[in-house]
Amino acid sequence: MNKKALITGITGQDGSYLAEYLLDLGYEVHGLVRRVALEDPQRRFTRISHLLEKITLHPASLESYPSIFHIFSQHNFDECYHLAAQSFVAESFADGFSTMNTNINGTHYILAAIRELRPECRFYFAGTSEMFGKVKEIPQRETTPFHPRSPYGISKVAGFDLTRNYREAYNMFCCSGLLFNHEGPRRGFEFVTRKITSTVARIKFGLASELRLGNLEAKRDWGHAADYVRAMHAMLQQPEPEDFVVATGETHSVREFCELAFAQVDLNYRDYVVIDGKHYRPAEVDMLVGDSTKAREILNWQPQYTFDELVKEMVENDLELTALQPRKLAASEI
Repeated sequence: MNKKALITGITGQDGSYLAEYLLDLGYEVHGLVRRVALEDPQRRFTRISHLLEKITLHPASLESYPSIFHIFSQHNFDECYHLAAQSFVAESFADGFSTMNTNINGTHYILAAIRELRPECRFYFAGTSEMFGKVKEIPQRETTPFHPRSPYGISKVAGFDLTRNYREAYNMFCCSGLLFNHEGPRRGFEFVTRKITSTVARIKFGLASELRLGNLEAKRDWGHAADYVRAMHAMLQQPEPEDFVVATGETHSVREFCELAFAQVDLNYRDYVVIDGKHYRPAEVDMLVGDSTKAREILNWQPQYTFDELVKEMVENDLELTALQPRKLAASEI
């Protein structure tokens, strides 16, 4: 009998890649979506439009325990991947209250519903390298102390602790993936990597003349989301629940990302990048790089994409999308 999985955040970057991966493995895939998304599918379901006939979507809100409880009362899921969150760090500074409410309460509601209704369901929590924040050691591993530097990072530490507490207090299969930055062509435009690649494409087509960024020296451990969802699944297949760092172990600066992205279209980033103070964070995280030795040894996981391949794929995707824009505009004017 096929396994049945629920993915919160299925319309996002990670959710879409994970849904594809689980479908390929023969899973019955369900997704939790906001009701407003069902009312605007053309815009909200762009990442999963090709999957809509293969998956089942359920309207619910992470801020409503009754709506989450109802879904678990109707379906006996084998696995739950909790990916949904307000995950844009800059927005978490702008609206820390809603970030805390959605990310902490949403995680608690799902864990509580599983405990009450489906205690055998295995639970995955999407942790983040932002939990390490002002790092105590380099590279960061599972035992590195947390020192989050944003409301988003703080909310994720709380979710991690909730997940661990349900594992220890109620003997549930609950684990967290401490995932370092993972990108791809489905990344939201508000994130710096996609901002860079989409603007590079617009500059190449003469639709933009500059790229405004903050701290070019900030360094991140960037991998591909398609690689990282494989690790999420592997965690829930283990005999015992454990937490894992998932990372490439390489670090690259925002400046390097710019240099590589502009080079893809034979341009020099120095001619177009403008440093803008408003894009600096109130509390910056300068050096995040993960030690994924545990995941590589126990999960037999390793990334397949290189940093260069990741940047190239993102730029090529945005070039294709941008090439379509003038034709769309012309058609609408007829």
